[in-house]
Amino acid sequence: MRADIHHLKTIEQRLLWLSHWMIHNANHLRPKADGIKVGGHQASSASMVSIITALYFSTLRPVDRVAVKPHASPIFHALQYLMGHQTRARMENFRGYGGVQSYPSRTKDIDDVDFSTGSVGLGVAITSFAALVQDYIRAKPWGSDAPQGRMVALVGDAELDEGNIYEALQEGWKNDLRNCWWIIDYNRQSLDGIVREGLFERVEKIFDAFGWDVVRIKYGALQRAAFAEPGGDRLRDWIDACPNAQYAALTFQGGAVWRKRLMDDLGDQGDVTALIEKRSDDALADLMENLGGNCVETMADTFDSITHDRPTCFLAYTIKGWGTPIAGHKDNHGGLMTKSQMGEWQQHMGVPEGQEWEPFATVDDPEALRAFLAKVPFFARSPRRYSDARLAVPAIEISTDREISTQTAFGKILDDLAKGDSALADRIVTTSPDVTGTTSLGPWVNRRKLFARREQADAFIEHRIPSTAKWEFTPKGQHIELGIAEMNLFLLLGAAGLSHELWGKRLIPIGTVYDPFVHRGLDALNYACYQDARFIIVGTPSGVTLAPEGGAHQSIGTPLTGMAQDGLASFEPAFADELAVIMEWAFDYLQRDGSGVVDERTWLRDETGGSVYLRLTTKPLEQPGKRVDEAFRQGAVDGAYWLRKPGPNCSVVIAYQGAVADEAIAAAGMIGEHRRDIGVLAVTSADRLNAGWTAAQRERARGNDSAQSHVERLFGALPPDCSLVTVLDGHPATLAWLGSVAGHRTISHGVEHFGQTGSIKDLYRHFRIDRTALVESVSRLTSGRSFR
Repeated sequence: MRADIHHLKTIEQRLLWLSHWMIHNANHLRPKADGIKVGGHQASSASMVSIITALYFSTLRPVDRVAVKPHASPIFHALQYLMGHQTRARMENFRGYGGVQSYPSRTKDIDDVDFSTGSVGLGVAITSFAALVQDYIRAKPWGSDAPQGRMVALVGDAELDEGNIYEALQEGWKNDLRNCWWIIDYNRQSLDGIVREGLFERVEKIFDAFGWDVVRIKYGALQRAAFAEPGGDRLRDWIDACPNAQYAALTFQGGAVWRKRLMDDLGDQGDVTALIEKRSDDALADLMENLGGNCVETMADTFDSITHDRPTCFLAYTIKGWGTPIAGHKDNHGGLMTKSQMGEWQQHMGVPEGQEWEPFATVDDPEALRAFLAKVPFFARSPRRYSDARLAVPAIEISTDREISTQTAFGKILDDLAKGDSALADRIVTTSPDVTGTTSLGPWVNRRKLFARREQADAFIEHRIPSTAKWEFTPKGQHIELGIAEMNLFLLLGAAGLSHELWGKRLIPIGTVYDPFVHRGLDALNYACYQDARFIIVGTPSGVTLAPEGGAHQSIGTPLTGMAQDGLASFEPAFADELAVIMEWAFDYLQRDGSGVVDERTWLRDETGGSVYLRLTTKPLEQPGKRVDEAFRQGAVDGAYWLRKPGPNCSVVIAYQGAVADEAIAAAGMIGEHRRDIGVLAVTSADRLNAGWTAAQRERARGNDSAQSHVERLFGALPPDCSLVTVLDGHPATLAWLGSVAGHRTISHGVEHFGQTGSIKDLYRHFRIDRTALVESVSRLTSGRSFR
């Protein structure tokens, strides 16, 4: 027997109690203003308490990182509370405003969360990409001293229904994954029912196919001891053959029913009958519910036995609701113990009334336990969240003396950085889901190579076959090539975007993807932003401007996604010099940590930093020439600037965003003879314009009458009867709100329906985002005489 088993059992029972009391308090004792169930997943927490106890208090080291199963959040918070890293006030306010969160959150919780979880499956998969990022960092001269640990996911078995799990498994296999553990809580119950028989065999085969070691942990120490008794082999055979639903039902009914069923099936067989009859009902229930995942001794021993760095899947059999009155019941996922059940269970657990929140209640030797906790390796260093110095951003410039698209300009900017020797360029890591070349990353990759832990030569180079792609894999490489799975793209960006806090080494992650498929990875994008990961995502090509590809590849709603997504500053520049200014700003913005001051010029939260989304295009535009004035540079970052300033009697402003710039400019020239003092507003970020406007309004509502946003200053001199005509290659709602800023009539042009194949001219005409449509709207829908 392990020397620490007494303390581990004590901790296990303490965590079980504290987590369940926290949930009970939130649902049955704390006043509820809304009158609705708070919830908290008691049964899902109970099934994992032994696993978490063994992992955190026996196995983990400070360099290891863990993604906790969302529904085991109460156990995680309870262990932090036991260690003094969580407050009672926040525990009492579980799922309340300012209390501990429903699911572990890096940004909302005060305790030591490595990876936020919540949307099931994503927390699991990000650990594999974190392991890849760890290898990437440690392969670089500047990162060789970075800590190296295991990336661990605590997995609910129902999370294996999520498709992104299998996409991540394949990517891990391709990238020689190591130092990654997935520990599956195989309780075989989910919200709507009990899992199919034999699922474990399919799970094991899948993991084995992708090169993982699979460790099945089915029997606890009590069961293994019983199996060694005379007749134990027949008991084991019965357990193996018992259907999941039957095992759950028998667990809920308890020892007497266990006895009857076992005697009915196995009685009158001599040794096995004696094995059953020598145990009381309670002892028999303890034996039958002592599955491997509910045995802290078994779990600790199993974890200790793994000494290699191969990816390992632990399939730990558990009872959902283990150790509680609702164990095994098929409704226990969303169920809660009643007040009477909790009262009886409190007596069973030996917790005195009035000491429910006491971390060491029921502990027979508190000082001995404190001494043990003080030496637990995982908690030896606190905090475990690192930081890294900000990288200087070199000047970003690009020639504007020829026609060029924003996508091509993006590739040229990265290529120029690749040629240089800046510290920033050395920390850039690019990635793309099988669209590296077609999103203009090729020149960067040719210079900075692809990452692999082992050198891999390019056969085309070896055989002297001409190719624009010089794809050499090397540990020094700065591009991680992914398969065509957008969820993996955003999970990798999420992991890389936390590198400064997880390993103390800052990365500047840049991902590219065809813009319509931003939505295909949207759940993972939201997840990465929720963790406050820092990265640049480039969606290109975009819109119906990608004319020959047809509706399936033509994005419509992504500009609205860019506006709505928290933690993501969205831009859609039209010209190369705008993109250069924005990227120079973005490289710094990614590194901000909230220590700056609020910018009352824009009322944006720029001091907090965040990630950046660039919506680009393959459409070449004639460039406006070299521009160096500060109004242009600042306006490009703040979200808009006057390309053509309106006169004092302005009757029409054309506001455009992105690739339709040439149509807007041409339309302004065409209506100049018929409308007075025309203005042309170049919008680079509807997202930042809108965010600044709403923030300034909130500030005025609080009493600061002087608060004014960038867009309000831009529109401040426009006459009240001026009309706005807006246009972009995307949903018209992106700019339609501009009329609300100062009460100007607005006519919005954009794309609302699926596209189709054709030329750019055909599709612009079809969707009425061309110059002719803009002129028609001005002629017929604004004040003044109609014209042709």
